[in-house]
Amino acid sequence: MEELKPRSANSSPLTPLGFLERAATVYGDRHSIAYGDTTYTWSQTHRRCLQVASAISSLGIKQGHVVSVLAPNVPAVYELHFAVPMAGAILNTINARLDARMVSILLRHSKSKLVFVDCLSRSLVNEALTFFPPHVQRPLLILITDDEVPLAPSSSAVHFYDTYEGVVEKGDPEFNWVRPDSEWDPMILNYTSGTTSSPKGVVHCHRGLFIVALNSLVDWSVPNQPVYLWTLPMFHANGWCFPWGMAAVGGTNVCLRRFDAPTIYRLIEKHGVTHMCGAPVVLNMLSNSPNSQPLRNPVHILTAGAPPPASILLRAESLGFVVSHGYGMTETGGTVLSCAWKGEWNRFPASERARLKARQGVRTIGMTEVDVVDTESGAPVKRDGSTLGELVLRGACLMLGYLKDPEGTSKSMRDDGWFYTGDVAVMHPDGYVEIRDRSKDVIISGGENLSSVEVESVLYAHPSVNEAAVVARPDEFWGETPCAFVSLKVVGTSTGNGTPTEKEIMEFCRAKLPHYMVPKTVVFKDELPKTSTGKVQKFVLREIAKAMGSSRASRM
Repeated sequence: MEELKPRSANSSPLTPLGFLERAATVYGDRHSIAYGDTTYTWSQTHRRCLQVASAISSLGIKQGHVVSVLAPNVPAVYELHFAVPMAGAILNTINARLDARMVSILLRHSKSKLVFVDCLSRSLVNEALTFFPPHVQRPLLILITDDEVPLAPSSSAVHFYDTYEGVVEKGDPEFNWVRPDSEWDPMILNYTSGTTSSPKGVVHCHRGLFIVALNSLVDWSVPNQPVYLWTLPMFHANGWCFPWGMAAVGGTNVCLRRFDAPTIYRLIEKHGVTHMCGAPVVLNMLSNSPNSQPLRNPVHILTAGAPPPASILLRAESLGFVVSHGYGMTETGGTVLSCAWKGEWNRFPASERARLKARQGVRTIGMTEVDVVDTESGAPVKRDGSTLGELVLRGACLMLGYLKDPEGTSKSMRDDGWFYTGDVAVMHPDGYVEIRDRSKDVIISGGENLSSVEVESVLYAHPSVNEAAVVARPDEFWGETPCAFVSLKVVGTSTGNGTPTEKEIMEFCRAKLPHYMVPKTVVFKDELPKTSTGKVQKFVLREIAKAMGSSRASRM
């Protein structure tokens, strides 16, 4: 068989961009996007993306150039996930909630040539550009207007070359889009959330995104023509690759600029939503809403981004949300671990089912190998559900590397063939992984490694706790002790049961945890600091804990 070699007919580069062409053929007259009073079909979305890609190319954007987007989940952002790479450029979605200095840093680091800016982010971009040194060329700007948000007068001195709809009108709907020369060509650039360190520029190729998009659909068992509600920001790891995934299955993308629990429930009812994604903070918000009530029809929700407390999973499922739990990082492009559910587990009590589902689980089909290894020797840890190690990954969904950071790339993608995640985990006897902490979040108290996630899970079980996060507080005797930051539920709602004291919180934990794991300090806050994707900013809380001079409870 030596004469059988790869040929041009069987060697076309893998890319998720082709999903759009197929959607226009198979689902051409079906809704692709719903946003307020605006709707598009898949044939219209295909045409609009070609027009935008054409217009981008006419502006001098070439293969390898970076095009940035600074906007919430509006239709233009969905279209740009196809249009920008169809012009041969690299898509960079920027967190619209960052401050101007950080936006400026990311634009300069990526050398962005063109930026699509939401109408409500004009002043942010204007301020970001003031941080550009005089000798650094500024990117061209395109304004995304929105009929749902009247364009208010702005004192911004920034000049916009055109509007997004103007770009659409100027483009050629017959544009011959730029197909990748190689499936390893870069397609997107994402910056990590920076919850534990400075953001890093993560680069993914066409091949990896093709695989993780299909991988996520198969693992989540997404059927054809779902109705998908965009509660997950598309600027967060490209919405876990579901912009491309929804095209593959001809889904309806229900876009929304911002959300809260009443908005989500209203859109679920209006559009017949079947699927949505979100961090555990979204589950917590939906289950604790004063207006929450059982759903008419089940809604499948995929949660990831932080280990979800079992108590939150239990409350969400009691309302009719069918919760699937996965694990991923910006560096994986989407979820690469999932708590693959076994039918026999349905016979267990609700609390046990929730505990099992809180685990991150096993590798998805797009990953080659997953393990938990000793950080010193690199050897696999015992499969006993208690021995801590670092989660390592190997597979096609992993990034190409960090932009302009060969040292960081080599540190995480080592010569032993593994990607080191920095997440502390255990391996259970049944082969399921459970994340216990980020390596920087492990608390070492009296020589004992203490999982902040484990303590947080107990805190979330308290009937009055709305949010909880545990960090290390320096201690002269123990080295570090657990410091709990909590926000409370609204008193008088179906879930708010009064205002507990610091002592009561500690006693609640003492009844469920070993003594050394019980928080020695409890700080009450109205709301915990979070990134836009719902991750608690523990580095902020650690600084507060370091600065505290007393272990007495305080309300901040």
